[in-house]
Amino acid sequence: MTTFSIIGTGNMAKAIGGVLADGGSDVSYVTREQVGTAPLADVVVLAVPYPAVDSILEAYGDALAGKTVVDITNPLNFETFDSLVVPAGSSAAAQIQAKLPSSTVLKAFNTTFAATLASKKVGDLPTTVLVAGDDAAAKQALVAAVQAGGVGALDAGSLARAHELEAIGFLQLTLAVGEQVAWTGGFAVAR
Repeated sequence: MTTFSIIGTGNMAKAIGGVLADGGSDVSYVTREQVGTAPLADVVVLAVPYPAVDSILEAYGDALAGKTVVDITNPLNFETFDSLVVPAGSSAAAQIQAKLPSSTVLKAFNTTFAATLASKKVGDLPTTVLVAGDDAAAKQALVAAVQAGGVGALDAGSLARAHELEAIGFLQLTLAVGEQVAWTGGFAVAR
C-alpha cells in the first residue's frame, strides 16, 4: 500500500485525499502550520498554490530526498489570469525537479477540478488524471492508486509533458473563472 502526505487542506487536497483513501491508500494531511515539522510519507502531494511551493521545499529540505513529489500546481499569474509565470518551454514541475534532484517529481491532478475528482465525473464522462514524469515505476504507482480510488488515470509521458499539462490546466482555469465552463465540468478524456 502506498502512503501519501498531502501538503495542503483545501478543496483539491481533500478531493485528492478522498480518491486515494477510497482506493485503500494511507493518507495524511500537512497543514500550513505543520510544514517543515510533520513527518512525510513515501509520496508527497503539493496541494498548494504555486507561490507556496518554494517555502515548502525550503522547510523540508533533505527530507524530500528519495521521495516521490507530486506537483498539482498551475503556475498562473493570479493577478491577471493571462499568463504562466514559469519560463517559456518550462513548467512548474520542471522547476521543482531542478530544486529536488534527489526526488522523483510527477505532474498530476492539475487538469482536474476538486469537484470532478470528488464526483469522479466530468459531465457524463469519468474523471481522468493525467500523470507525467520520468520515473515509470513512480508513475505506475500513482496511476494504480488513483484507479483504485475509482478515477481514471493515464500516463501522459515524460516530465517534459508537464509543460502541456500546465497549458491545459491554465486554459481550463481561465474558462472556469470566466464562467465559460462550470467548476463541476471541464476537460475530459473519452476513450
